[in-house]
Amino acid sequence: MARPAQWTMSVVLEENNGTTRARVRLGDDRGNHFDGIGLAHRGVDVARVPQVAGELAVARALTDLTEELLTAVAADIESAIGGPAFGSPAPSLTPTPK
Repeated sequence: MARPAQWTMSVVLEENNGTTRARVRLGDDRGNHFDGIGLAHRGVDVARVPQVAGELAVARALTDLTEELLTAVAADIESAIGGPAFGSPAPSLTPTPK
């Protein structure tokens, strides 16, 4: 039986001049890493609930990381099958303006 794969994730939050920056790193057991960055600016309303800026920055970093991971998966599939992985265009989490 194959041993289970183990992936690790780290989240680092930094605050500077009213901006919260989150960096999320996902690493697999083969040494590959995927990074996501998210920013949140602390507004007047957010000052009453300080954790909101961190939560928003992490959510944005996770979305960024997901986009990076989807791009890597598509590239791996395309290299294996010699054609588009998901048709055209590749799936995205970013809403398309109408």
